This record gives sequence, structure tokens and C-alpha cells, in this order.
Amino acid sequence: MPISPDQSLAPYIDHTVLRPDTTQALVAQLCQEAAEHHFAAVCVPPCFVKQAVAALQDTGVQVATVVGFPLGYQLAKVKFFEAHQALAEGATEIDVVMNIAAFKSGRHEEVMSELQELSTLCHFKNSILKVIIETALLSPSEMVQVCKLCIEAEVDYVKTSTGFAASGAQVEDILLLRATLPAHIKIKASGGIKTKEAALALVKAGADRIGTSSGVSLL
Repeated sequence: MPISPDQSLAPYIDHTVLRPDTTQALVAQLCQEAAEHHFAAVCVPPCFVKQAVAALQDTGVQVATVVGFPLGYQLAKVKFFEAHQALAEGATEIDVVMNIAAFKSGRHEEVMSELQELSTLCHFKNSILKVIIETALLSPSEMVQVCKLCIEAEVDYVKTSTGFAASGAQVEDILLLRATLPAHIKIKASGGIKTKEAALALVKAGADRIGTSSGVSLL
């Protein structure tokens, strides 16, 4: 649903810090800002999940972390362990990078099997699974194929980007994903979203979440 003039972007935002030089102090600031502005979630490195969970207790802000990040070609059992550990430490949302290398090699059943295992785990733990497909590395027809795998695996979100590829969220990609996915599978736009205008355009195109490290300035 597009945002009306009297609505805020805040409920759409996954306030994010995933830099390799992320510190405890940065995570503390991120959580404070997320609670203050009532963002949907924070997305933090796995080693800071416990800190974020403690900081955001009783705020309504969800804690997301990444799995198989940022390249996605870890073995499925490694990703499963990562996700299991993050959920055990209190994360409620898992953003996993799809195995793009396997997909590009035509090993689609392997990709779907991995996503199904992670989906089952997350749903057993009453948590959300977002699948990062790295749209910058996919053609439109490949995006449609990936969406079909995500539908069959019963994931909760398809997410555009890690922020580590050549480009991030694009309006045309969101439009294609929204046209391909059923309504119950949501879309997270991420990667390079620095302005309010860009965020609003992505929401208008069909994004349900905005992953950004610029959450406060977007408001």
C-alpha cells in the first residue's frame, strides 16, 4: 500500500548496520534510534544479536540478522546452523542470502531444498525468513524463476540485495517481483536507499520493508 501524506516511513524501515567494522557502540545507537522512531526492525551482524535483543526488549522492534552473508554460497547445513544459532539468541527475522552460485549452475532443486529447510526452521520458531536474491546479478527471467522457488519454499519475504553488489534496489525490480509473487509473500527493498524520495518510490512499487542504514535521515 502506498504511503499517504499523513503516514510515516518508520514502520517500513529495517534499520541496518552490516559493515565489517561495526562496533557495539554502533549497534547500541542503532537500537536506540529504532526504538525512538518505532522502526519495524534492526538488522545487525550475528555477533550482535544478543545485544540488540536485550536493548530492544519490550519495544516492539524486531531483531533481524543475516545468514550466508554476503555471498550466499555456504553449504546449506552451515546456513542452517547459523540460522538456528541466531534464533536461539533471540533473533525473530532471518535475512538469508540465496545460493546464487548454485542457482546460476542450474541446481534449482538444491536451492529450493535449502530455502525449504530454513523456512521450516523459522516458522517452527515463529520467526520470519527473508531471502536475499541479489537482483543485480539476475536477469528478469531469472528473477521470475527465483520467485517461483521462493513460493514453493513458502518464504515470508523476497529481498532485493545485500548492499555489497554493484547496485541495490531498483523500482523496476520491485514491480517485477510484486507482479510475480503472491500477495502473502512480501518484498524487502535494500541496497543503496539513501533518500526519502527513493524509499517512497520503492514502497509505491510494492516494497513492504525498506532495508537501509539511513533510516533516521529518511524520516
